[in-house]
Amino acid sequence: MSGTARAAADPRVDAAFREWLLRAADDELIIGHRHSEWTGFGPDIESDVALSSIAQEEIGHARAFYAQLAAGGGDADRLAFARAPAEYRHATLMERENDGWEWSIVRLVLYERYEAERLRLLSASGQEPAAGLARTLLREERYHALFADAWLTRLARGREEGHRKVQAALEAAWPEALGLFEETDADATLVAARIVDAPAAQRRRWDAAVRQVLEPCGLVIPSASPKEGGRRGRHTPEFDRLHDQMTEVWRSDPEARW
Repeated sequence: MSGTARAAADPRVDAAFREWLLRAADDELIIGHRHSEWTGFGPDIESDVALSSIAQEEIGHARAFYAQLAAGGGDADRLAFARAPAEYRHATLMERENDGWEWSIVRLVLYERYEAERLRLLSASGQEPAAGLARTLLREERYHALFADAWLTRLARGREEGHRKVQAALEAAWPEALGLFEETDADATLVAARIVDAPAAQRRRWDAAVRQVLEPCGLVIPSASPKEGGRRGRHTPEFDRLHDQMTEVWRSDPEARW
């Protein structure tokens, strides 16, 4: 949807758009940290380096979003690291610990389709400079999806055990992947302002996109209800542990730059 309204024209719309950007920043930051945990532990050196590069880029994307949120007053580093866990707005899918390579690849496949949908909406939103940033990030995210798809195909079309593990990972990840589309008051405000589409419409497009990847691999789409809460600051103990780790350096010296 190409919105004609400008977020800054209405304080309510401006606040809703900032929340939407904060979700994007938090999603990227947290999944970037989870990807980085594979550094030195990947199945082969090429994949290790590739996922480490993806992790670095995701954290870079987060920083770009935080910088836009901090423009005109504020501090990007404080946005990233000074908040309490309940103030983060990422989906809980992002914070889950890496339960094997299959799990991480399935999560990456599901998230990259969502991220592509979000960036396309943002790029067409008319909200500058965020729309311009989205157009830039879309180019990098395409490579992330290619990496994820190649590994998913390799695992799911290989040995029976590999297929079984991928299917199990998909069943575990699917409910929280649906939680990516958790709707809050901010969504209703932005839909009314014609800046983004309704989450239900976004989910339909995402569902069609992920099916194009999963079904040719013989994977069965789970039937499950969404697990929500992350968009409202309700997170798991796994995030509490990650938050302690990723904010440790900042807490030791809040004036440091990341």
